[in-house]
Amino acid sequence: MLYDTLYKSLKILLISLISYMLLRTLLQRPSSRLARMTAYVSNNAVNGGSNGASFAGVFLQDLPKSDTFTSNLPPDPEFPTPSASHNAPRQDLGPRMVKGALYTFVRPEETSDPELLGVSPAALRDIGLQHGQEDTPDFRALVAGNKTYWDPSTEKGIYPWAQCYGGYQFGSWAGQLGDGRAISLFESTNPSTKTRYEIQLKGAGKTPYSRFADGKAVLRSSIREYIVSEALNALHIPSTRALSLTLAPNSRVRRERIEPGAIVARFAQSWLRIGTFDILRARGDRKNIRKLATYVAENVYSGWESLPSILPEPASATSSSTINPARNVPPEKIEGKPPGEENRFARLYREIARRNAITVAYWQAYAFTNGVLNTDNTSLLGLSLDFGPFAFLDNFDPSYTPNHDDHMLRYSYRNQPSIIWWNLLRLGESLGELIGAGSRVDEDQFVTEGVTKDFTPELIKRAETIIERVGEEYKAVFLAEYTRLMRKRFGLVSENAKDFDELFSEALDTMEALELDFNHFFRRLCSVKVKDLENEEGRKWVAGRFFHAEGVTGLGNNEEEAKARIAKWLERWRIRIQEDWGSDEEGDEKREEEMKKVNPKFIPRSWVLDELIQRVEHGGEREVIGQVMEMALNPFQDEWKTGDRKQEERWCGDVPRGNRQMMCSCSS
Repeated sequence: MLYDTLYKSLKILLISLISYMLLRTLLQRPSSRLARMTAYVSNNAVNGGSNGASFAGVFLQDLPKSDTFTSNLPPDPEFPTPSASHNAPRQDLGPRMVKGALYTFVRPEETSDPELLGVSPAALRDIGLQHGQEDTPDFRALVAGNKTYWDPSTEKGIYPWAQCYGGYQFGSWAGQLGDGRAISLFESTNPSTKTRYEIQLKGAGKTPYSRFADGKAVLRSSIREYIVSEALNALHIPSTRALSLTLAPNSRVRRERIEPGAIVARFAQSWLRIGTFDILRARGDRKNIRKLATYVAENVYSGWESLPSILPEPASATSSSTINPARNVPPEKIEGKPPGEENRFARLYREIARRNAITVAYWQAYAFTNGVLNTDNTSLLGLSLDFGPFAFLDNFDPSYTPNHDDHMLRYSYRNQPSIIWWNLLRLGESLGELIGAGSRVDEDQFVTEGVTKDFTPELIKRAETIIERVGEEYKAVFLAEYTRLMRKRFGLVSENAKDFDELFSEALDTMEALELDFNHFFRRLCSVKVKDLENEEGRKWVAGRFFHAEGVTGLGNNEEEAKARIAKWLERWRIRIQEDWGSDEEGDEKREEEMKKVNPKFIPRSWVLDELIQRVEHGGEREVIGQVMEMALNPFQDEWKTGDRKQEERWCGDVPRGNRQMMCSCSS
C-alpha cells in the first residue's frame, strides 16, 4: 500500500514538472529557435571506437564469450534453465505473460538456405574479429540463427535469451513488450579494447514476448537498420551497431504485403532500456528493481565509482563541474544536504540522464529523427536504439516526423529533447523509492519490508528534490553538448555568447523559411571562402549555392529576398570566422579541413535507403548494399571507392523534390 502511495505522489510531482517545463517553453522569446528547443532539457559514440591498426582480430571460436546478463538476473520461472527451454518444443516458447523475470531462455528458429547479404567491416573490427571470419561457415551459420554456443549433450555453454520489458508507447502504458523477435546469443569481449558487447539476432523467431506477431523481420526494415546503425556510429552518434544482414529466402512475412524475411546480427554494450524498469514498477517488483539497478551500475557501467559526484553548484551549460563532474565516489557515500542528499542510486539515475542528454544533442545537431521514442526504445546507456520509421531531415522542418502514424507529432524532430526527458521521468518513477531512501537505502528493514509510514513523507520529498535537480542537469548537459557540436559544425573555435542567437538560431530560422536542406547547408558552408564574402555582391553570389536545384522554394519566397537573407547571415558568420581563423587563404584551408571532419557529405537519407531496398528486393542486386555501407562508414570523405562515381554524387546531391521528407510506418 505504501509502495503505491509513494508512486502516486511521485506521479503528481512528475506531471507537475512536465507542465512547468512546457509552460516555460511557451513563454520563451519566439524568435529564438534554439532557446525553445533546449528549454527541455570530447564525446565519441559509446559503442564506437577502434581496435587500432596493430590489432588484427581473432577467430570466431577464440573470441571471449560470456553470459553475464543471464548469470546475474532472474530467469523466466517456466524455463529457469537452458535445459528446460531446450527440451521444450519450440512452439511452446511462444507468446505469454512472463512475471518475476527479466528474460527467457529461447533459441533462434532455424533459417533454411540463408544468404549473407552484407557485413560491416567496422563492426567486425570493433567486436574484435579477424577480417575474413565473415567468410567462414561458422560465422554465416551464427548470424543466420543456425549456430549457438550451447552443447545439449553436455548442457554446457551459453544459451540464447530474449529480454522482458514493458513500455509507454505514444504516452500510454502498453504493458509487457519485450524482445518479440530479438534473441541474444552471447556477450563477447574485444581482446584488445576489453569492451563487452551483447550479440543479438533481430528477426530470429518467436519468443514469449512476440505478442500477436510472428517473430520475423522483413528485408525492407532490416536493410534500413543495418545501414543506419553503422552510419550513426560513423557520425560519432552513440548507437547500437549492426554486424551483418542475412536474407531468409524461404521466409515470407506478412505485413501490409507479403515480404521476404531477413535477420540483422546486431550488438550493443547493453540492450537494457527504460522499459525494463517500467515493467518491474508496474508489477510492484521492488526486489528486482533494486537488483536491476545494481546490475546496471556494476555490469553495464564501470561500477558505482564511475558515476558522477553531486554537482557543487546548480547545473549550468557553461559550468565545468556540470560538463565534467567529479567521479570516484565510494558506493556507500551519501552526498549533499537535506532534503536532496544523493545516494548511489541517485548517481546512477543522473548518469543515465546525462548519457541520454548527450545522445539527443547529437540527434538534434545532425537532424536525426528516431520516429518512435517510446520508453522501450530509450536506452539505459544512452544509445540510439531500435530503428523503425527513422529519418534524417532533408529540408529543415522542426515539426517533421518520419512516422506516418504519429498524427500528433509527438516524436517529431522538435520534440525529441522533451520526449527523452519525459521518458527519463518514467525512470524516475521506477527508481524513486531507491533515490528517496537516501542514507537508509541499505537498512535491512527498508530492503526487506519497504517504506514505513513515518518515513514516507521524507522519502517523497527527497525523491522530488533530486528528480527536479536531475531535470535541470539534463537540460544543462544537453545544451552544452548541442552548443559544442553546433559550434564545430559552423567552423567556430572560440566561444561567444552571441553565437547562439545571432548565428545558430538565425541559420535554422533561415533554413526553415527558405526550405533549405539541413545537412547540405553545413557541407556547402565548409568550402565557402572568406574572400568571397567581403562585399554584398559576393555574399549574394555565395548564397545561391544553398538553394535546391530548382531554385528558391517555399511560400512567398523569391530569389532576391532569399539571397539577401542568407547574405546577411553570411556576413555575421564571416566576422566570427575571421576572429577564429584569420582572413588569409591558409586559415580558410585549415577551417575547411576541420569543418569537413564534422559535416558529412553522405548520410543515408530515406530516398537512398528506399532505392537500395528496391534494387535489392526487386532487382536482385547485391553489390549496391556494400556500396551504400562503404559511404555510410566514411561519411566525411569527398569520394569513395565504390566503383561508381556518378552514383556517389547522385546520392550526395540534391534530394529529388518528390522524395523529400518521406514517411514510413512502424511495420517491420
